[in-house]
Formats: sequence, structure tokens, C-alpha cells
Amino acid sequence: MPSSPPVSSAAATAMAETGATISSRERYGGLIWLVSAAFFMQSLDSTIVNTAVPAIATALHETPLNMRSALTSYVLTLAVLIPASPWLCDRFGTRRVFGVAIGVFAIGSLLCGVSQTLPELVMARVLQGCGGAALMPVGRYVLVRTIDKRDFVQVMSTVATFGLLGSVLGPLLGGALVEYTNWRLIFLLNVPVGMVGVWLNLREMPEYRLDTAHRFDLFGFLLFAAASALLLAASEFAADQTVRWAQMGMLVMLALVFGITYVWHSHRIEHPVADLSLLRVRSVWVALSGNLLTRLGISGMFLLIVLFLQVGCGWSPLMAGMMMVPQALGSISAKWLVNRMLIRLGYRRLLFGNTLIVAVLLALFALLGPHTPMLLIALLVFVYGGFMGMQYTVMNTLVYTDLDIRHASMASSMASTTQYLSMSFGIALATILMQNLLHGQSNAAYVAAFRWTVIVLAVITAIASRVFARLDKVPPAGSVSSTA
Repeated sequence: MPSSPPVSSAAATAMAETGATISSRERYGGLIWLVSAAFFMQSLDSTIVNTAVPAIATALHETPLNMRSALTSYVLTLAVLIPASPWLCDRFGTRRVFGVAIGVFAIGSLLCGVSQTLPELVMARVLQGCGGAALMPVGRYVLVRTIDKRDFVQVMSTVATFGLLGSVLGPLLGGALVEYTNWRLIFLLNVPVGMVGVWLNLREMPEYRLDTAHRFDLFGFLLFAAASALLLAASEFAADQTVRWAQMGMLVMLALVFGITYVWHSHRIEHPVADLSLLRVRSVWVALSGNLLTRLGISGMFLLIVLFLQVGCGWSPLMAGMMMVPQALGSISAKWLVNRMLIRLGYRRLLFGNTLIVAVLLALFALLGPHTPMLLIALLVFVYGGFMGMQYTVMNTLVYTDLDIRHASMASSMASTTQYLSMSFGIALATILMQNLLHGQSNAAYVAAFRWTVIVLAVITAIASRVFARLDKVPPAGSVSSTA
């Protein structure tokens, strides 16, 4: 049976003496800080790397668009390995898994910082992903198990806010380090943060594990990993200037075969690596499919804006990094409105309307150019960040609304897998569109390619709103027990 999370002596004494009820936010403040630190480390890494892509490409003698493999390899590794996190927690315990994950992430960051070629950087990013794969799902799982349901949305907003703080500091630090020092420090910053995380993990992480863990679904895990990797490999062929349609088609067909085989396999065993029966709950499949389609349209925007500002408009890395700050500030500002908006509008109307607004804002980026006033760009980025912050928070909590607590670990794993899988394909899609719409290497060519790319991405995002419209038939809470 899983063990109970620790209760601090101070909290226990206060409860005994006063009889007052201490909220779960106060009782597990140290745990919330730990999970927040992990989210901070991940978001800091991703936003710093995006800002530094042109500088890293120059240092490694690559074009900026060719750097997509350094970005997609990381998020694809996260997506592939995340399904193993529930079994790892059951087998080895949340404290050990989370601590090892932080350590591996820090080691991968160190290796990224000393890489000399693009293949070396890609391999180091894969190692980073091996560690990062457990951070978000285990952190979410522990919070679901520990935090009271009435405090959960607010706690998740708090944790996400610290992740957004990493997004604020990331562009600034990335731009400043590239301009005034060396891009390698971008990755090395994660090392001391990781050391603090390991120390906090030993003190604050509750130990949830099973005395007898079920057998790991290795065959299903390999099927899923193969399908994901083959699809991303096919996208690499699509980005080639001379598209090799036969090879790309073969990879897509193999990926479909592996995917269909996994669906067949998952219904034949008791503990699949991803329990597809949860998709029978409408709120779950809407949350996952809507998340997938939405992130497919927006995940490449960080990289596109950086390329637009630095390569298309000739901005310095620091100035481009500063322009990313309004997006994070807008996201942080919107986080405090989520509870109020959910109570007023509900999941269906909020997600449907907010997704359409995000699509419109994406299309507005096509109006920007080298002579657009900086203040106007900052205002658009701020508003876009605000609506995106609300979108992320609401999408991330929707998957749990109608699930029993016993399905929390699997739901967390599937939600995180969908998130990172869609991010990897979103980045690949954005760079493929940009590369195929780019005619020449001039500043004007980059600006024109950026404009057409964001229009296509806006259309994809608008389509996602139709998925969230299906929430009008959400079953009553707890119905998962009878359908999954």
C-alpha cells in the first residue's frame, strides 16, 4: 500500500493545540516549493535555449532552422519516457524517482554545456530528457495525491507561475549570456538549481509506492516509443529541401502499424503503459485531443518569434530576449483569473472561446514587420501570453475533473505525454513550414516566411476549439469507475 506523506511537527502541534484546520497548501508548502523548482528548471531551460538558437547555430556551424533537432529531441524524449513514470513510482517510490530525475537532468545540462557539435548537443539533450521525463508527471501525481481537491487548481496555478517565472528569466538570461558571455552558460545554470532540487527532494517529497508493483508493459512501451520516433523522423524528411516522399511514406506507415498494434495490445493486458480505456470518459479524451491539437499550433511560436526578431528584424539576442518577457508576464497575470473564469464560464465555454482568441492573436503576428514599433510588439506578445497562460492551466486541470483518485497517476502520465509529444511535433511543424516558405536567406525572406507560417498555425489552433466544444456532454464526476 502507498505510504502517507509526512506532516511537519509544527503543523501537527498547531493542529493539536488549536484544533484549527490547516489547508493543504500550508501543510505541504515545502512540497509545493519542490515541484515549483522542478517546473522552474524545465521552463528556464526551454526558454533560454529558444533565445540562443541563432548564436548556438553560428557556433556549431549550422543554420538556425537546422537546430530544430536539438529542440525536438528533448521534448520527444520526454514524451517517449513519461509513460514509464507511473510504474517507476509504484516500483521505486516517488522520492527516489524524483530525486534521480533531477540529478540526471542536471548531468544532461552539464553535457549540453560542453558539446562541440550538433550531434553531441542532441545526445546531451536526449539525456536531459531522460531526467526531465519524470519531473512534471511525478510532480503532478504527488500534488493530486496530496493536495485537497478544493485547493488543487490554485496550487497548480502557483506551481505553473513558478514555471512562468523561469520563462521570464530565461529569455533575459539567454539573451544576456549570449551577448556578453558564452552560450554554454545557458545550460550550466541548471546544475546548481538541480543540486538545490535534490536537497529539497530528500526533505519534502512524500513517499508513494506499492509493496508489490505490477509487471512493466515493456512491449507496449517499445511500440509507443517506436511510433513516436518514426513520426518525428518522417518530419525530418519533410523538412528536407528535396523531399524524399518514398522514405517519408514508409516511416509514416511503420509508425501507423506500431500505433495500431499498441491499441490492440493495450486491450489485452491488465496494466498497459497508457490505459486507453480512460478515453471513454469524455472530459479525458477532449482534454488530451484538444491539448494535442492546440499545442501543435502554438508550440513553435517561441522559436519563430526569436527567429523573426533576430534574423528577420536584426535585433540583438538581449533585445529579442527582453521581448519574450511580456509573454511570460501576461501568462502570470492571467493565472490569477483562472478560478474566477472557470466558476463563471465553466470548462466548455472558457476553452472554446479562449482557443479562438489565441488563434486570432496568432494571426495578428502576421501583421508585424521590421518597422513595427517595439511597444506594439510587446503589447501583442503580452496579450498573447495572457490568453495562453489561461489556456495551459485550464487544459492541464481538465483531465482530472471526472476521474477517481486511483486513476490520477495514469491520467497525469497520459496528459504529460500528450503535452510533450504535441510540443515536439509542434516545433517540427513550425520549422518545416518556415523552411518551406523561406525563399532565400535575406532578412525580408525570413519576415515573409514568418508571416505565412503564423497564419497556418492560427488555422490549426482555431480547429482545436471545435474539440473543446464537445464538452457539453461531460459525464458526472466519478463516472470513470463504471466506464474504465
